[in-house]
Amino acid sequence: MKVFPFKIPKTSNDVLILQEDIEEVFYDKLHQHQEIQISYIVKGQGTLLVGDAVDRYNEGDVLVFGSNLPHVFKSDPIRDSYSHMRTVFFDINGFGEQLFKSEEFKELEGFFTLAQAGFKINRPTIKYSDSFNLLWEKEKLERTLLFFQILNMLNKDEKTLLSSFGKNRQYGANEGERMSRIFHHLMNNFKNDISLREIAEVSALSPTAFCRFFKQRTKKTFSQFLLELRIEHACRLLSKKDSQMPITAIAYDCGFNSISNFNRYFKKIKGISPRNYTK
Repeated sequence: MKVFPFKIPKTSNDVLILQEDIEEVFYDKLHQHQEIQISYIVKGQGTLLVGDAVDRYNEGDVLVFGSNLPHVFKSDPIRDSYSHMRTVFFDINGFGEQLFKSEEFKELEGFFTLAQAGFKINRPTIKYSDSFNLLWEKEKLERTLLFFQILNMLNKDEKTLLSSFGKNRQYGANEGERMSRIFHHLMNNFKNDISLREIAEVSALSPTAFCRFFKQRTKKTFSQFLLELRIEHACRLLSKKDSQMPITAIAYDCGFNSISNFNRYFKKIKGISPRNYTK
């Protein structure tokens, strides 16, 4: 399963690359690319793995991934529906090596620093939806001017970091393929009992070597990461307005073998009980 690196299609003269994904699911392989990515989720929801962290994405989210930050979208399967995302890719040196180092653009230093770990806007307003729609309508000069306005909004608006990745932290080709196999197995089997031996076999490492490999690259133990995946899935089920699924059933559906364990870990990770989360 080779997914590194992911090449963004472009012509030699493009500075901004626009991509629109309208699919049943988004590209669901762990990948990284040189270009910085700014994405607006028009429709869809799912689990998001960024660097060393697990999160959720929902309709209306605005997400930023820095250069070579590994990430993957795991779309929630929704019958008779689709996922829709609009994305702008750009290379920081695409406008010339000195542009973003100039005095006029110094205010954007915070944007580029936080992008290294990835972030999402906390309360995106309709201005993002309008701006992304206009990007697809404008000619190249007006599109570029609008792009700088979007950068300014992203820099100023309140945001949440998506991972603890920093500058120059990225996966090489071999470790990227291994992490891809690990993440793919976890995301597709987290509801089941996954033993250390099983996941070690997926990674083609001994259990001891796997634990060391995984901890070095995610800063988390395997069990901690698996818990986060399960809790994020629980959050999705708890937040469904039309769901009549009781909390006990949700706990077992997420892979927990007791409601007490589920309640304890949910509160530890989210800081609130499952019942209060639904409110």
